[in-house]
Amino acid sequence: MLVTDDADALKTAADQNGVYHQVCKSHVGRNTDALIEQLQTALTSGSNQSLEQIGVSIQQALLDLQRLKELIHLRQPDGRDELEGMYRRYQEAKPPSKGDSATLAYRLRNLCLDRWNLWPRLTFYRHWQDSAGHPILDGSNNATERSIGWWIKERYRTMRGYKREQSALNVSRLIAYAGSHLENGLDLATLIA
Repeated sequence: MLVTDDADALKTAADQNGVYHQVCKSHVGRNTDALIEQLQTALTSGSNQSLEQIGVSIQQALLDLQRLKELIHLRQPDGRDELEGMYRRYQEAKPPSKGDSATLAYRLRNLCLDRWNLWPRLTFYRHWQDSAGHPILDGSNNATERSIGWWIKERYRTMRGYKREQSALNVSRLIAYAGSHLENGLDLATLIA
């Protein structure tokens, strides 16, 4: 059993090694919410010819996005059928020409297709049980992330950069403060953990 975030390389690794794979429901939920928000903003900012070309109204697209959000957060087994229906509604959307951006209809198509394909990995925790029939997964990789530990994440964060300038300042000040008080018994690992 492999529980990970939604990176394609991890799906490939799970498949090639013949292990069951649960993608983190928390990661998928946050990522889907962010994508839906972007698409809703684009839909409400004016008309969209790419949707008109495939016979889908802006109102229908907004309803689909709202329902997609509900499906991802509820993760009920029958949700996959609804996702297939949504994908079918957008499947005629044309891919962008080389050098062009994807149309809104094509982005909706890809989001529905991705979540439809992801569904078995997103809902795997619902039927994975121990020998006594008790569920043994919560569908999240939070335990994995906790085992990585704050120190490793902090080291990684400094290598890839902080998301906010203020975060870099806060952490560097905390480390400097703790470092200057080591002789007084201040344990940096305990403080940061």
